[in-house]
Amino acid sequence: MMNRLVREAGGPCEPAADMADLAELLRNLLAVTRREDTPVRLGGNLFDVVVTSSSFRARAAVDVMDAIQGEGGCGPAIEDTRDGSFYWLVPPGTDERWPQHTHAVCLGAPYRITLPSLDSTSWPSVPGPYWYRPSRSDRLVPAFPLWKTLARHQPEPTPHAAFEKRLGGAL
Repeated sequence: MMNRLVREAGGPCEPAADMADLAELLRNLLAVTRREDTPVRLGGNLFDVVVTSSSFRARAAVDVMDAIQGEGGCGPAIEDTRDGSFYWLVPPGTDERWPQHTHAVCLGAPYRITLPSLDSTSWPSVPGPYWYRPSRSDRLVPAFPLWKTLARHQPEPTPHAAFEKRLGGAL
């Protein structure tokens, strides 16, 4: 009976199927606690990302989302000063439900994003990403109010051409 249990449990060197994901998550959490930029996989149970320009119209959309989300303001948004992009962190699975948008792209799995250090909350001295609206606990940007707000404010330039080039295909 003991031999049968050992056989059914798998060999001693076979890690559980989800251990690679757990190891990656732990490495990312340790990087966050060390205040380092942290690469994370989109989708899963964390978040997806909506990408827009960071133009004055996108900033106006942040102000609207501040009002919509009430106390504590808009959920997390990252500005990347290298390419003038905003990355809005939205609930996981949004990429599967996001209607086509002329001024925004929504990405989920299998894509990745590098989150800036939690200390990066002001315009950086060297071009790069920083938290335009810092991440607070489990607050994310609600997807469909964001979709409507972006449709009304129409941040330009649209991200579609840059992503088609970067991802190698139509979005």
